[in-house]
Amino acid sequence: MNFVPERLISLRESIGINKAEAARRLNMSAMGYGRYENGEREPSFQTVSFIAQTFHSTTDYLYGISDSKDSTSITISSKDEPELFSLVESARNDGALLKRLLAYASLEDQ
Repeated sequence: MNFVPERLISLRESIGINKAEAARRLNMSAMGYGRYENGEREPSFQTVSFIAQTFHSTTDYLYGISDSKDSTSITISSKDEPELFSLVESARNDGALLKRLLAYASLEDQ
């Protein structure tokens, strides 16, 4: 399984950011990021996972396994989003609460 640099470029361009901004969002040097895009270095699986999560994509896309850029899941951290994490946990454990939240969300869309 090899990382596909062209997929990283395509992903970055699809969200409308330049290389410097991509590096900033990933908390890495512009030079290090550039090496991934140029194919000079292969990122670790952990780094590819972080890139995919940060850019709302998948590791399968970045490895060329899937042609879909879009992620089918999100990660909610109890550390970063404690209220949202608690709400989701409550809804997962309480079907009635989940139904009420979904009904409320559908009203908001109207």
